[in-house]
Formats: sequence, structure tokens, C-alpha cells
Amino acid sequence: MARILQCVPNFSEGRNKEVIEAIVDEVRKVDEVKLLDYSSDKDHNRTVVTFIGEPERVLEAAFNACKKASELIDMTKHIGEHPRMGATDVIPLIPISDITEEYAIEMSKKLGKRIGEELNIPVYLYEKSASAPHRENLAKIRKGQYEGMAEKLKEEEWAPDFGPNELNIKAGVTAVGARMPLVAFNVNLDTDDLSIAKKISKAVRGSSGGFAYCKALGIEIKERNIVQVSMNMVDYTKTPLYRVFDMIEREANRYGVNVIGSEIIGLVPMNALIDCANYYLKVEDFDESQILEKRIFE
Repeated sequence: MARILQCVPNFSEGRNKEVIEAIVDEVRKVDEVKLLDYSSDKDHNRTVVTFIGEPERVLEAAFNACKKASELIDMTKHIGEHPRMGATDVIPLIPISDITEEYAIEMSKKLGKRIGEELNIPVYLYEKSASAPHRENLAKIRKGQYEGMAEKLKEEEWAPDFGPNELNIKAGVTAVGARMPLVAFNVNLDTDDLSIAKKISKAVRGSSGGFAYCKALGIEIKERNIVQVSMNMVDYTKTPLYRVFDMIEREANRYGVNVIGSEIIGLVPMNALIDCANYYLKVEDFDESQILEKRIFE
């Protein structure tokens, strides 16, 4: 089997199509790398790109895209609903085929070191690559966001793993790390009351007593005049999407609010959706071999 590494960098630009295309073009240019998907959100002001390929080539594409983002995105002017700390906010590396977790960690350190040294951007290692327990959670690293990073970098416990100990004013700070596949899952509510979305987010968020492996924020979708529970499901095998969706629906009803839809940003593992189908359809004795497309590709 071919060695395949997946990369899902998040860039702090979701409105300027020329900038987005210029960044994505850096991925398209690299041989042995396949661009799978990229999606942008104007309210979040963020773009998520997904590509796979031979590990060294994936690292080259990720570095080039990060470099282009540092040239085209000015964080002093960035405004968006999604928390962020850098032009290239985060670069996750996910082992897909014939690659161990340890190797993905090694690759993340190699990429982080190059970004720090060549682009003069402070880099934190996170998730499986974290150099200390308090750095595993991306939310903790990103706390304070771009505006608070200049002071945070001066603290001994938050010295970057690579790059300078001072903020790159234009490009900010970047996090790099190896992790398992994550599902970016958002649920929309038929209200413009942000306080309701925040209360529901707190109810489902693992760090505040909700579901383990669920990170959640309440945000505004101004373009549609609604609010959203925006989530990262960091391990869908342990906290399935349907369980969190059900809880959000019930919590919303407490406030006289309805769920009007949900969305998945970027790509999603097939099994995450199969789990939902099994749950809601109550299919008995279902076997994945019954999925037509799966049998065809086998």
C-alpha cells in the first residue's frame, strides 16, 4: 500500500477569493499531492483545505501554502467569528495509509521547525505532537487569540516549540500537530439570540461537563441572521455526531428554539455518517459490507 498522509490546514481568510485561490494553488502545484476539498465561510472568515499524498510531498505543500498565507493575510486586519491566532491558524497531519502515529508526529515536528525557522513564525506543537500536557488542547494554545499572543509568548510556559519568542505581527502564530480524523460539525438554530447558542455550547462542550471529545462555541451567522453551535468532534468513535445533535435539539427546545439544519465543514469519515444512519433508522444487524460503494471500491 502507498504511504498516505492527510493534511487539513485552516487559514484565516474566508472572504477574499483571490487570496484563497492563491493559497490553494500552492497545494495544486505539488506533485504526488491530491487536493480533496476546500471550503470557506464568510462569517468565520476562515478556509479549510484538505489534501493527501506521499508524506514528504504533503509537507512541502503545507509549507508552501503556509508561506503564501503569511504573504497575503494580514492578521492585524482580520475579523471573524471563529477563534484564530494566525494567518495559517492550524495544520493537522492525519495518518491514513501505511503510516504510524509516531511517524505523523515526526513529520509534524519537521514541518513546525521549518515554518519557525524559514518563515519566522512562532509554532506550537499540539494534540499527539504536544511537547507538554497543557499544550495538547488547541483551544488552550489559542486562548487569547491573535490579540493576546504577543503577551502570551513572553510567558515561560507558553514559549513556542519552534520559531521566535515574539509575535509575527502580520502572520501571527501557527499550531502544527498529528491527530486522528476530526469532524467539523455545526448546528444552526432559528434564532438570532447568541446567548442561547452559548448556553447550548456550554452544555455539550466536554471541558464544561458535556460530551468528551466535543469542542463547541456559540457564534453568530450574521448573513442569515441566526446563531450556530459550532463544533469540532475530535473523536467521533467515542462521541458520535447523533448523540450531540440530539442533545442540542433538546436543549434548544428548552428555550423555545428549533434546529433548522446542520453542516459538515470539509470532509468526514464514512463511518461517522454510517453511525448516524444506524441510529436514526434503527437498522437491525447492519453490516458495512452492505454499502454498495464500499463493495465496489474493495
